[in-house]
Amino acid sequence: MNPDQTSPQTPTTTIRARRGAWLPSLREVWEARELLGFLTWRDMKVRYKQAVLGIAWALLVPFLKMVVFSIVFGRLAGIDSEGYPYAIFMYAGLLPWQFFSEALTRSGQSIVSGANVITKVYFPRLILPIASIGAGLIDFVISFAVLGGVMAYFGFAPGLQILLVIPFTLLTLLAALSIGILVSALNTAYRDFRYILPFAVQLLMFLTPVIYSVSILPERFRWILWINPLTGIIDGFRYAILGRPISWEPLAISAGTILVILFTGLVVFRRTERYFADIV
Repeated sequence: MNPDQTSPQTPTTTIRARRGAWLPSLREVWEARELLGFLTWRDMKVRYKQAVLGIAWALLVPFLKMVVFSIVFGRLAGIDSEGYPYAIFMYAGLLPWQFFSEALTRSGQSIVSGANVITKVYFPRLILPIASIGAGLIDFVISFAVLGGVMAYFGFAPGLQILLVIPFTLLTLLAALSIGILVSALNTAYRDFRYILPFAVQLLMFLTPVIYSVSILPERFRWILWINPLTGIIDGFRYAILGRPISWEPLAISAGTILVILFTGLVVFRRTERYFADIV
């Protein structure tokens, strides 16, 4: 080989940490969107792998919850459903809650669960909590079939406001993602959150108007529920599905609270993600 000739060099890519950045790079997440799609599909397949009923569990679980809650809280406890069939009234709140709780649990554990990948290759870590929520969104869409069946059974037809389910669903997704990003970072640094999270989710359900209406509380105490970002979202779902009057004040409080939690979660995630590979 002629020594004057330059031998071809293998192209290299240098990855440098962005110093001084407060938030994770959303541009990197967008550039890795194919990986995001793959991880979402992988989580969906793993969830129902070797399950006899497969994806039918996405229909069976919310249906059984609706039946049990309707019997216990609707008939036995006699909780007021504001004149609507209790099964529909309760399921309109159970739908977003089921999606939120599962998405929050999975996203909160996503970084620890992805330890084998994090320690081997670089990719935007934010992809892991987002992908775990994407898998839950598929279940959420499938579970709407149960709502359609229940509404047909009671002969209840929604109005055009049913289209507002779409923006309320996006708001639910944003709520789960906001808290999930924050919890995933904290869970990586402090493993106590592994035990706190399931208990907190169960407790939060009874502090969220899923099986009851906000109207059961005296008006001067309703602000306690309004602090919960899920309160305004569930109220919005009941407006979209049932056509009942909606209170925009708790919805605005929910949206503002979610944005604050999202910003806080992204800042905490950014500050801790550089140590994920060392402590995970």
